[in-house]
This record gives sequence, structure tokens and C-alpha cells, in this order.
Amino acid sequence: MWRKLINLWREDNLLEQAWQESYKMLEIDQEMFLEAVQILRETTGTDVDEEVRSKDKLVDAYEQDVRRKVLTHCALSDSSQVPGGMALVTIVVDIERIGDYIKHMIDIAANYPKQLHGGKYEEDLQRVEEAVKENFARTRACIESSDEREAAKLLQDYSWVKQACFDQLMTLISNMEAEMPAAQAAALALYFRFLKRINSHLLNITTSVIQPFDMIGVKK
Repeated sequence: MWRKLINLWREDNLLEQAWQESYKMLEIDQEMFLEAVQILRETTGTDVDEEVRSKDKLVDAYEQDVRRKVLTHCALSDSSQVPGGMALVTIVVDIERIGDYIKHMIDIAANYPKQLHGGKYEEDLQRVEEAVKENFARTRACIESSDEREAAKLLQDYSWVKQACFDQLMTLISNMEAEMPAAQAAALALYFRFLKRINSHLLNITTSVIQPFDMIGVKK
């Protein structure tokens, strides 16, 4: 589906601009994520970088602009082009939500007084972090190339992240007081939750490459 959408957007300058802005949104999200992980894991709350919050506002502004451009295009075009515009709006909602979860990571860093370490969960945490970092890069490349085979592989490669994060989250909740300080356990539980949601939204975006509009976000 994505290849057809790209061809459509390139035929219309307004939607071409909207597509470029959606790609820029995802690029900004990726930058924000890498910065947020570094802040949360390698610095203290006193070192929280407000630039990440500013970038989240920029993503929000891009989303509004994409919506306006898609609405204008659909209003001036025949009904056959409406699904393409709706698909783009759906995708940028996922991108915007990723930015929100990254901002929540910064909120953890601002309120947790130390570098966040996973304790006995550290190995699993690092594995999830690396998977999400890879997912960002591969999702961007997949959207740009509209490679359906790569999209299907990407969905398969990162499907495990959801369950892994859920399992660690439940373990943290059931052992919150026994295994580590409550503040650390709470911060880790939230962090696993946010990583899970970020990964899921990235996979939602990837489904647009291989699914029709009404199935975007459905992982087979």
C-alpha cells in the first residue's frame, strides 16, 4: 500500500510536502529517543535536556500541519484519494504518540535522582533498548523504500518486544519491595512500559507498507 501512496503524494505537491514532514517527524522521534535513553541511563535528573521537550513540540506542530495539508488535498480531490490521505493521518498519529512516550521517559529522568540501572533486569532491558533503537532505523528505511518484504520481516523481528516488556513489568510489580528500592522499581516498570508502547507504534507504522488502510496497525 505504501508504494501506491508515495506515487500519489509525488503527483501532488501538497501531499508530497505532507509526506516529507511525516518522515521528518519520525527522524525527530529517533533523535529524541536516543537522547532520552542517554539522559535516563547515563545522567542524573539534574541534567535533563529541555531540547528533547522542544523537539516533542516540533513533532506536534508537524502533525497539525500534515493534517491541514491532507484535509486540503482531500477537499479538493476526488474521493478515490481519500484513503491515501486517511492513511497518512493515521501514521502521523502513531509518530506523535511515540514523541509523547519519549517525553514521559524524560519525566522519569527528571524525577528519579540517579542514573537508572536495571539491576537483575539490566540484561533484558539492554536487549529491549537495542531492539527499539534498531526498529527506529529499520522503520525509517522501510517506509522510505516501501519494501513489503522488509516490512513483513521487521514485524516478525520485533514482535517479541511487547511480551518481553510485559513480563518484566509484571515481575517488577510482584517483587517491587523485595528486590530493589521502590523508586527504582517504579521507574523501571514505567520505562519498560514506555519502551513497549514505542515499539508497538513503530510496528503500527510499518504495517502501512503491507496493509490496506482499514488494516493499518494490525499485525498478522
